[in-house]
Amino acid sequence: MTTFTLTVTCKSTRGIVAALSGYLAEQGCNIVDSSQFDDLDTARFFMRVSFLSEQGKGLNELAEGLKPIAMKFDMDAQIHDGTSRMKVLLMVSRFGHCLNDLLYRWKIGALPIDIVGVVSNHFDYQKVVVNHDIPFHHIPVTKANKPEAEARIMDLVQSTGTELIVLARYMQILSDRMCAEMSGKIINIHHSFLPSFKGANPYKQAYQRGVKLIGATAHYVTEDLDEGPIIEQDTVRITHAQSADDYVSLGRDVEAQVLARAIHAHIHRRTFINGNRTIVFPPSPGSYASERMG
Repeated sequence: MTTFTLTVTCKSTRGIVAALSGYLAEQGCNIVDSSQFDDLDTARFFMRVSFLSEQGKGLNELAEGLKPIAMKFDMDAQIHDGTSRMKVLLMVSRFGHCLNDLLYRWKIGALPIDIVGVVSNHFDYQKVVVNHDIPFHHIPVTKANKPEAEARIMDLVQSTGTELIVLARYMQILSDRMCAEMSGKIINIHHSFLPSFKGANPYKQAYQRGVKLIGATAHYVTEDLDEGPIIEQDTVRITHAQSADDYVSLGRDVEAQVLARAIHAHIHRRTFINGNRTIVFPPSPGSYASERMG
């Protein structure tokens, strides 16, 4: 039996859950996991349903039959095949901890994605990427060629069918145009010291100030630098006995874990953008262990 995921966003009103569950039952589908949230502040409704097609109904047939309900409630409703892996393009500069972590999780099956390529403005990780049989694309970026560089990236997105871009410590600011074209499809990771410690050596600044918590934030990229809707965060406690180098090591470790969890949530359709915030539903049965690895 094929597993499908239904995602729904619409204005909050009565009868949505009854209509959707009734439709799935009529189509011979069995719901195995369901999460929903009514945002009283925005009057928006969000729902994610995992279900089995016990009578062998296909994706196209199920999606077509759902259209009358979607029209009735003016909802954005999509059905996704659970066996289809999302196509992901990774981007990195010279800090490779997140890239290496993602490649390892991908290799052992803990992060079920299709990595279509790795883009970098440097050659530092070319050998690592090629050794994983993944295409490596060197696209240098300068003030003079930035529009051309982004055009090359977008051409790559189109040619590979990329559905998600992951900035695995890619240290270039994306243009407003690219952010708009890929809205809700770019995830970034950074330390959680902003706005206190900006610029170079944030971990050294934190050490000098005696910070007791180091954190990381993964968020969707928007035109507002490092201010997009937050997907995942975490912290690690430190003490006065640890050095500035310890801060860096611990920070990189938590960055890698937070980024992996954010990607896992996105590829399993558990994230919904709600204005400047996100709705992130908990993992479905069977997926939690892989998400919390590391």
